[in-house]
Amino acid sequence: MGITGITYVVTMVFSLIVLILSSYTAGYDYFQFTQQYQPAVCNSNPTPCKDPPDKLFTVHGLWPSNSTGRDPKYCNPSNVTSHMLKNIQAQLEIIWPNVLNRTDHIGFWERQWKKHGSCGRPAITNEVDYFQTVIKMYITQKQNVSKILSKAKIEPEGRIRMLKDIEDAIRNGTNNKKPKLKCQKNSRMTELVEVTLCRDSNLTQFINCPSPILPGSPFLCPANIRY
Repeated sequence: MGITGITYVVTMVFSLIVLILSSYTAGYDYFQFTQQYQPAVCNSNPTPCKDPPDKLFTVHGLWPSNSTGRDPKYCNPSNVTSHMLKNIQAQLEIIWPNVLNRTDHIGFWERQWKKHGSCGRPAITNEVDYFQTVIKMYITQKQNVSKILSKAKIEPEGRIRMLKDIEDAIRNGTNNKKPKLKCQKNSRMTELVEVTLCRDSNLTQFINCPSPILPGSPFLCPANIRY
């Protein structure tokens, strides 16, 4: 093999190494911890939920994100199996159910891992760590939106609420950091569908959510919403 051939092989090997390493270190500067209100999710979905929803905010996902530019996705994703999650599956089914189809929790979790969790290195080390981290955040660290609102005497009664009251209650539970709220109009009233709490890139502290839903978006929350 001549010098040109050797140079070509070395270049290709180096490019492959860079590609592999980049898949493990996709850039992000914060995490979105998003929880969805089950009845509102069912109301806004074109296909009815297969099972009655609980009046709870449960996990939608934990997403490595960027305050500017695109969020990383599908970073060398791997499969998730029930055997892998056997010790924590019962907890996950409570705090992170597939609201639209409760017969397919594993499929929902796997999609979240592949699309988002796989990009969480180094804060997230592997598949099981991703799910254990969410359990810790939701239960141990008390980042449960339903409980945060309940502590402020805001219960899921289907009443009209001031958006400011809901945001203030969440701020009180997150060291006065601004959340991101997503709403959707159903019938003649707009419902609170999702609440996102934002954490720094190390998952050590709350931060103000840097990417609010902008005016003109169909998901922007008005001054009064139903919850």
